[in-house]
Amino acid sequence: MAAPEITLDRTDFEILRLLQNDARLMNKQLATAVGLAASSVHERVKRLHALGVIRGSRTELDYARLGYGLSAVIFVTISREGSLSIDALIEDLARIPEVQDIWLVTGRYDLVVTILARDMDHLKHLAYEFLTKRPEISRYETSIAYRHHRSAGIADLRPAAADAAGVKHAPRRQAQSG
Repeated sequence: MAAPEITLDRTDFEILRLLQNDARLMNKQLATAVGLAASSVHERVKRLHALGVIRGSRTELDYARLGYGLSAVIFVTISREGSLSIDALIEDLARIPEVQDIWLVTGRYDLVVTILARDMDHLKHLAYEFLTKRPEISRYETSIAYRHHRSAGIADLRPAAADAAGVKHAPRRQAQSG
C-alpha cells in the first residue's frame, strides 16, 4: 500500500531541518528562523505530526556516562526455518533493553543489530543469551564500534530531494507587483 500523498513547501522543509537538528526548539524560535508567526509554525508542526512526517522526538543520551561503555554492531544470518518467523524474532530482539536498532537488510546478512553493553563480559552474555540460543539464527558476527557519530540529519532536506519520495510541493507564490 502506497503512502498517502502529502504536500510540503519550503517552509515545512526548513522547519523539519531545524527540528531534526534540535527537537527542543520552541515554536517562537522556529518562527523567528523561518519568518512566520509562532501560531503559524505551531499549526505547521501539528500538521507535520498529523501527516506522520514527524513521528516523535528523542533525547540523546551519553551511554558511556551511564555505564554502557561498549557499543557493538552485530551482523545476523537467519536460518532457512527462521525466515518463516523473522517478524517474531525482530520483535523479541527489540524487547532487549540493550538493543538500540535492528535493520532487516539485503545482502550477505539478514539483520544488522546495534547493541550497548557495559563491558565485554556483558556483551558475551547478551550474545549467548539472545543470539546463540536462537534456532532462527544460523550465525552472527560481532564488530565492536570504536566511535559513533550521528549526522546532522538528512543530507539534503530540500523540496527537490523529496521528489523521489512522492512528496508534492506547494506551488510557489508569485510576488505581486504594485
